[in-house]
Amino acid sequence: MHNFGKVVAGSLCGTLLLGSAAFANNLEKLSSFKTTGTTEFTVIEQGGDRAESIRNILKNITMPPGFSIDLYAIVPDARHIAVGPQGIVTFVGTRKTEVWAVTDRDKDRVADEVKNFAPSLAKAIPNGPCFSKDGFLYIAEQNRVLVFPAAEFFYESPDVAAFNVLAQGTLIPVEEESYNHTARVCRVGPDGKLYISLGQPFNVAPPEKLELYDEVGIGGIIRVNTDGSGREVYTYGVRNSVGHDFHPETGELWFTDNQVDGMGDDIPPGELNRQTAAGQHFGAPWYGGGDVRVNEYAGQEVPVEVVMPAVETVAHAADLGMSFYTGKMFPEKYKNAIFSAQHGSWNRTEPIGARVMVTFVDAEGNARMEPFAEGWLDENGEYLGRPVDVAQLRDGSILVSDDLVGALYRISYSPAE
Repeated sequence: MHNFGKVVAGSLCGTLLLGSAAFANNLEKLSSFKTTGTTEFTVIEQGGDRAESIRNILKNITMPPGFSIDLYAIVPDARHIAVGPQGIVTFVGTRKTEVWAVTDRDKDRVADEVKNFAPSLAKAIPNGPCFSKDGFLYIAEQNRVLVFPAAEFFYESPDVAAFNVLAQGTLIPVEEESYNHTARVCRVGPDGKLYISLGQPFNVAPPEKLELYDEVGIGGIIRVNTDGSGREVYTYGVRNSVGHDFHPETGELWFTDNQVDGMGDDIPPGELNRQTAAGQHFGAPWYGGGDVRVNEYAGQEVPVEVVMPAVETVAHAADLGMSFYTGKMFPEKYKNAIFSAQHGSWNRTEPIGARVMVTFVDAEGNARMEPFAEGWLDENGEYLGRPVDVAQLRDGSILVSDDLVGALYRISYSPAE
């Protein structure tokens, strides 16, 4: 390398190191309730031509009678949603570097303001926000979990109280970081513990990785105390779950799982799973989805007892975020039903998905899934949107995120006159 190249490379490396150090120092400052000097937000314009274009797309969406859908907010790269317990602000994660704070100040059920949250902190794939009932916001990144106490009240300032739950590099071993299956999700369970999904990075995990992955919870769901202590693997045999929630009455964990690619258009099925006890195993990598065995482990005896899915979903539709419905706005039959998002297929000769599903669960835990809102995939096979997550507002309506369009939609219900 010429001297000029060495100087440029050295300067760039130094700048990156200084930037990383500055951001790390900012977390230390915020944890000590000190200011960082950050004063600016990125504010996303609402309304205008873009909003009108999105509303035109929503004219294609079909739902059961009495339901309507409208644009709630323009939110770039919108992924998983955490609605504040006070109903003041909704936080939306992304697979990039921002978490967005969405506020409906005049309560007309359309957001007035969307701005980035905690702008002084560098974030790496902050896909998974979730709230505790007492108002603590947790954000699961690719390899870190942060907590923001009183986020609904501090979000107005660029500086917010922030603390490590699992510090950078401790959620998974650093050498296991990958560009694939990096989107974490989290929930605070009925036991007050934090549940975090850890997708494994392969299409089918190789044998030499299985012991390590079982030990740290990659390809599973871990739970920790909200201070980061007491880590344990709660769920095994999960390929890549990007959505889970707890049944409002039984407290059982339900989760979606994305299954193996490259086996054909129609196999293996996707999964919606029901977990009834800690430590259960859901089949990966021996099963590709449902009871379909993968080629890589064909003919091998499965060394674990496997829990089969509660619902087998259409192959490659990419079932992601899900929430149990506990509101009072929708008809009674939707009480304790699961609303979930199918992101849509990427490796199928005829695309499928891009819709919101509803799953009805009976008293014995038997589940039946059907389409609820669809039309984001047109007759030409073009995606007009790709739903990611579903969350409930305090009035009983639901929000749906879309990371293709970059928006939140609101679905409400009004009985026929």
